[in-house]
Amino acid sequence: MNFDSYTDRVVGIAAALVNTLTPGEHGGRPVHTDPESRPERCATVLGRPVGAKEAAELARLATRLRPVFLAAEDGATDRVAELVNALLADYRSAPQLSRHDGEPWHLHFTSAAGTEWGAGCATGLAVVVDSQATGRLGVCRAEGCDRVYVDVSRNASRRFCSESCLNRTKVAAFRARARAAT
Repeated sequence: MNFDSYTDRVVGIAAALVNTLTPGEHGGRPVHTDPESRPERCATVLGRPVGAKEAAELARLATRLRPVFLAAEDGATDRVAELVNALLADYRSAPQLSRHDGEPWHLHFTSAAGTEWGAGCATGLAVVVDSQATGRLGVCRAEGCDRVYVDVSRNASRRFCSESCLNRTKVAAFRARARAAT
């Protein structure tokens, strides 16, 4: 499912920020969230250099975005809407037409408070809620992984944050069946 190009991008970045900047596990290994490496990790997500101050703002944003994905995984749509409404209010998301990098005019969302990514992610998640698509947000089902994902598959079948988690789960299930058969 594609929401629209802007929403796809900002919701994907919201998930990437959560996965990169919040503590937890990925594939049974701890996710390192030390402040010193934040700018580099943020630069990887955003595809541009990020300073320490902006990285700290993005880490605060990621901490607020994580509960949205957790509530969506639990099917708590009302809670998702409450959390997204709080983000919209706090980041004071405002639309603005923008044109850059040889692209045609398109919509961006700016913020008078905090990082513009907060405004964009909040607006993108609001579009997901408005589209009745909160089931497309989730938390990885692999053992030892709590990273989040956005399901853009045609049949809404995604359950893992990455191919490696999917493959690890399939191999574990295969081995369990093989042990049970012997």
